[in-house]
Amino acid sequence: MNYGQIRKLDIANGSGIRTSIFVTGCTHKCFNCFNEEYQDPTAGKPWTDKETAEVLSYVSDPNVAGLTLLGGEPFQNVDGLLPVVRKVRETVPEKDIWAYSGYTWDELTACPSKRQLLEQCDILVDGKFVDALRDPSLRFRGSKNQRIIDVKKSLAKGEVVIAMD
Repeated sequence: MNYGQIRKLDIANGSGIRTSIFVTGCTHKCFNCFNEEYQDPTAGKPWTDKETAEVLSYVSDPNVAGLTLLGGEPFQNVDGLLPVVRKVRETVPEKDIWAYSGYTWDELTACPSKRQLLEQCDILVDGKFVDALRDPSLRFRGSKNQRIIDVKKSLAKGEVVIAMD
């Protein structure tokens, strides 16, 4: 897995102050993507144990509410992200994990490998960015088709539970 950046303190991609991992590689190719340079899976740098340790130290800060996964497409980087997310869960189980994905809830839950990563998350912002539905007034998402989903409640209920509008 490659990554484009790690933000130690991020206030744009989820509630509270967060640590964010921007992975590279995305085949969705959304028109006017805000991270077009991260679509290339060879962009950025290879992820190593050093980056995992860095993320763990950042997310352990008491001022940090949790971890956010975005990119690129996190769910096209499951093999690389799953061990990182599991370490975060072990180290700071009280912190929440957000993920942004161009896949929909149904697509993620239907794929066993993607579902493994999804099950480690608390909040999912799902759906491709649609430029025609762009709305800068929306919190934590770029277009009106995207939903902010409570993953744990949705998995328990067997249907999508919206966390916030």
